[in-house]
Amino acid sequence: MTRLYAILATVVLAVGLGAMWLMTRGGSSDDKFAQCRSSQIAGGTATIGGPFELINSKGETVTDKDVITEPSLIYFGYTFCPDVCPLDTTRNAEAVDLLTERGYSVTPIFISVDPDRDTPDVVGDFAYNLHEKMIGLTGTPEQVKAASQAYKTYYKAQDKSDEYYLVDHSTFTYLVTPQDGFLEFFKRDATAEQMADTVACFVDQAAE
Repeated sequence: MTRLYAILATVVLAVGLGAMWLMTRGGSSDDKFAQCRSSQIAGGTATIGGPFELINSKGETVTDKDVITEPSLIYFGYTFCPDVCPLDTTRNAEAVDLLTERGYSVTPIFISVDPDRDTPDVVGDFAYNLHEKMIGLTGTPEQVKAASQAYKTYYKAQDKSDEYYLVDHSTFTYLVTPQDGFLEFFKRDATAEQMADTVACFVDQAAE
């Protein structure tokens, strides 16, 4: 009788473990990028990203389809940012160079959240000085707000009566492709090497 109970207990345990595996793994079985993801998005990746209309360094109105023509790393910041933005965008540029060395072509994109000061010329120079491939974008306050809301970012300018005002903003970098849209986000503590590894994983999976 004891042996029968032991067998039944083993079967129950096996069934329980199987159910747990299905709950933790089965839900992502339809996600071809599951092995590349390091974060979970509430509501799914489809809730982040989407169409936007902004102004490039030439003063031309462009859409997301015009600028996201290959895997892209998108960052929302501003050119007068004293330290965070330069560090983050420099890291993004380094990740792009690492990927280039591995045979991957990725575009870094900088979207200003300070349209009052960041004219097309200013944002264009800022982007180009960081990386020759970086695309700098600005826009009207309404255009910038719409793009920010699409990517669920936060920004708020401090007292603008001071010409040296700062802008509080979120600091995520977003991996987006023209085929699959938003795929992943990176926090400030991610290194260029970690970003390059993750981006390469997504690009490889997309090609399969």
